[in-house]
Amino acid sequence: MTSHQRPRLALALAATGACGLALLAPASPAGAQDRATTECPRVLRCEWIPAAYQQNGDPANKQAYGNYDIADRPSTNAIKYIVLHDTEEDYAGTIRIFQDPKRAVSAHYVVRSSDGHVAQMVKTKDVAWQAGNWYVNTHSIGIEQEGVALEGSTWYTPAMYRSTAALVRYLAAKYDIPLDRQHILGHENVPPTTAAGTKNMHWDPGPYWDWNHFMAVLGEPTHPTARPSSQLVTISPKFGANQQAFRDCEKNVDLPVQGSSAVPLHTEPSATAPLFADPALHAPGEPGTNCANDWGSKISATQQAVVAERRPGWTAIWWYGQKAWFRTPEHARVTTPTAGRVVRPKAGRAEVAVYGVAYPDKADYPADFTASHLGTPLPYTIKAGQSYPGGGEAPTGYYYAPTIDSSLPYDHTYFAGGSRYVTVQIGHRIGLVKADDVDIVRVR
Repeated sequence: MTSHQRPRLALALAATGACGLALLAPASPAGAQDRATTECPRVLRCEWIPAAYQQNGDPANKQAYGNYDIADRPSTNAIKYIVLHDTEEDYAGTIRIFQDPKRAVSAHYVVRSSDGHVAQMVKTKDVAWQAGNWYVNTHSIGIEQEGVALEGSTWYTPAMYRSTAALVRYLAAKYDIPLDRQHILGHENVPPTTAAGTKNMHWDPGPYWDWNHFMAVLGEPTHPTARPSSQLVTISPKFGANQQAFRDCEKNVDLPVQGSSAVPLHTEPSATAPLFADPALHAPGEPGTNCANDWGSKISATQQAVVAERRPGWTAIWWYGQKAWFRTPEHARVTTPTAGRVVRPKAGRAEVAVYGVAYPDKADYPADFTASHLGTPLPYTIKAGQSYPGGGEAPTGYYYAPTIDSSLPYDHTYFAGGSRYVTVQIGHRIGLVKADDVDIVRVR
C-alpha cells in the first residue's frame, strides 16, 4: 500500500506529538489573508499555510512522499462529503505535523479553538490524507479542529463552531454537498474500506462535540418535518440535559458525567440490558461497552434512524442490521419526527451487502491496468424488512495516484465505474450500497 493510501495517522486517538519538528515552509503573518490563494467565505480571515508536498526519503523512490495528492477536483472526481476532525494536538503542533512529509497526514483546513482562526493547508482541488478511507479522501474535504476529544467540550468554543459552520456552508454551496449527516460527517462516521480495517478507524470529534448546536449554527436546525408517528426520526437530545457517563478505555479511567451528543444503545428495552455491539468490533455474543471510542454502542445527535419498534419509554431503531434500543422517556425530547428518504432491499432480496467504498468493477478498468482496488463487503447487511436513512448518490470511481510526479502508467487517473451506489446511515458510520439492490422511498 503506497503512503497516500495509508489511513490517516493518529492525530485523533494517540497523537505522537510534534515537539522538535521544524516548519518546512514559512507561515504567513498571523491574520494574513490572500484572496487569490485561500478558498474561504468572506466572513472568515483565512490564512494560507501549505502542507508539505515533497518526498520523504530516497529521491529515487517517487512513492515515498507526503502529505497529500495533486488532483483536479471536481473535474477529476466529485466532492460529495465534508469530514470534521479534532486534532488531539494544539494548533501550532498540527501545522508542524502537516508540514512534515514523513507524517503522511494532512487536512484541507485547520480551525483554531481560541478565536476560530482558519488556516487552509491543502487546496480543495487536491486530495488530503485525512479520513483513513482512500475513497472518502478522494471525494471529501477535511477540516481539522483544534481540540482533545476526551477533555470535554471546552476546546469546542463558540468561535470554532461559527468558523467551522461558515466554512462548511461555503464549501457545501460551492460543491453542491447536501447539508445532512450522511454528507457532513465526523471522522467517526467514515466507514472502513474493508472489514479488517474497522478497528483502525477513528472516532473524533467525539461525544462532546455538540452536533445539535453545530447544525443549528450551520442553518440546518432539527425541527419536526413529519407526523409524530413517523418511522424516520432525527436524534435530538439537548446537549446539556443529556448527561452521560463514558470511559477512557485506553487509560482505564471513568470520564466525568457531562453533557454529550451521544445516546447509549442497548440490545433490549432495559437500562440493564447489554450495550449494542458493532459486529465488526466485537466477537459474537460480546456486549458493547461505554468506552468513548466504542461507537457501535451509541448514536449521535442529528443522525437519522428508522424506527423498528416502540415501547413505553423506549424506541428501537435499525442499526447495523439489528434492533438497537434507547430510552425515550415521555415528555423528553430525544427524537424528532423527520420527513426524508430511506433505503430498503428490493422485493425478493433477503439482504443487501454494504460497502465502505464505491469502487469500479474489474471490467471498468483498462485491460492493461492491474485492478487491485475493488470493493469488498463490510460485515453489515440490510435485511428484508429493514430500512435505513439515505439514498444520496455516491460517486463511483477510483483515483489512482501512486507517485509524486505521475511517473507510472495511468498515474493520477480517475477511473469511473458503471455501477451506481447510494449512501446509507447503516449505523454510526455511513455505508454504501449498490443502487440496483435497493429501493429509495420518501417517507413523511
